[in-house]
Amino acid sequence: MAVNLTALQVMQDAPVIPVIVLNDVAHAVPMARALVAGGIRMLEVTLRTPQALACMEAIAKEVPGAVVGAGTVRSPSDAVAAAKAGVQFAVSPGYTRAVGQACRDLGLSLLPGVATGSEIMMAQEDGYTELKFFPAMQAGGPAMLKAWGGPFFDVKFCPTGGVTSGNALDFLSLPNVACVGGSWLVPADALAQGDWARIEALAREASHLAR
Repeated sequence: MAVNLTALQVMQDAPVIPVIVLNDVAHAVPMARALVAGGIRMLEVTLRTPQALACMEAIAKEVPGAVVGAGTVRSPSDAVAAAKAGVQFAVSPGYTRAVGQACRDLGLSLLPGVATGSEIMMAQEDGYTELKFFPAMQAGGPAMLKAWGGPFFDVKFCPTGGVTSGNALDFLSLPNVACVGGSWLVPADALAQGDWARIEALAREASHLAR
């Protein structure tokens, strides 16, 4: 896998990017192997737990088929720490110029989070045309993305936040949606029980969603 992936390549690899919250480093590698076996390689590990960076590093080193991304990147220092852990892309809940510049300097593809037209315009001014729509359901859902299709015809989105296996197709059927982000591929109870077969099955199901 090339190190300098574009944001579009990250989004087009599979219909779903799993949004992963890990509290135990011991879970990181078997979970990543299960996702990859199910056909999902782009793995967004969120910076929401003290163990997140160690988990990213373990996956990057020990699961060659996986491409690790850092989620919840909110500052340049988050981006630097994630790059040191071996990630290849970053995802942010919002967008600031400082985060965008830091990722560019580090050679990390960034999916910046947007929820309004002004935020899309700001990200576009800085050269970002592949964006995360977050929180997708709370910020207007598929109807909002449909409305944005006119003025922002040149932008591709990855809606995340409230996206489930039940409504993913509502988003994926839109021409301006390249993929969705969702946490349903890695349920907390499956992680706690070490039920890697279930995670692999959920990944396989997600990898075959129609786009």
